[in-house]
Amino acid sequence: MNTNKKIILIAAVVVSAALLLLCGGRSEQKVPRTISVSGECLTTAPKDRTAITLRVTTLDKSAAASMKQASAKMAEITAYLKKQDVKMQTTQFDSYEKTEWDRTAQKSIVLGIETNIAVEVSADSIDTIEKILTQFAGQQNVYSENLRMFTSSEAMKPVLEKCLGVAVENARGRANALAAGDGRRAGKLLAIEYGASTSNVARPTSNFLRSAKMAMTEEAGAYAGGGIVAQDTQVTVNVSAVFEIK
Repeated sequence: MNTNKKIILIAAVVVSAALLLLCGGRSEQKVPRTISVSGECLTTAPKDRTAITLRVTTLDKSAAASMKQASAKMAEITAYLKKQDVKMQTTQFDSYEKTEWDRTAQKSIVLGIETNIAVEVSADSIDTIEKILTQFAGQQNVYSENLRMFTSSEAMKPVLEKCLGVAVENARGRANALAAGDGRRAGKLLAIEYGASTSNVARPTSNFLRSAKMAMTEEAGAYAGGGIVAQDTQVTVNVSAVFEIK
């Protein structure tokens, strides 16, 4: 065997030995024992805003006339709202042929072109919403919908973050309780998934038949010192966590 072949053979043996040592070392590494548990947090967040949806609905034989009437009325409403301390956004803008079933003729008849434009208005104070309802109460083609109190995202954020921490601690406590039976405890948090839900639900109302305070009182259930006491928003956070067992 010449010198070059000897060198190649020796190198192959050295590489094989190194691979065996490396694989053997890896096989001896211990896989950490883990435990998977769930955790929960139930809390509430105060409802800090009141909202109402104002809708303009017009009907005319002419599509152009129907849209022009609706747009003009909504422009009047938004011009007033811009002077108030409110947030607003358009939630509907559509125009379509409206029909009605004629029982006598036993056929569908066209009533005209109906146009709907709606804007959601929210404020920190229910008195502001009350003022807006009073301003447009009884006006032709103007309707109110979904009067409600809700928790704003700004107020909800710290509540959710705190509740998430409580849910994780709840999961750790559960993991410790389960591991204690084996004389161990929960260690490092290895993985986590979470979900949250709230009870901010819209509440339909009749068109300007009651004041905002009357409607919200029915929802809240009581007055307190002349003011309205709204039911707090229910907040639920659930987590699924994986802990290392020590």
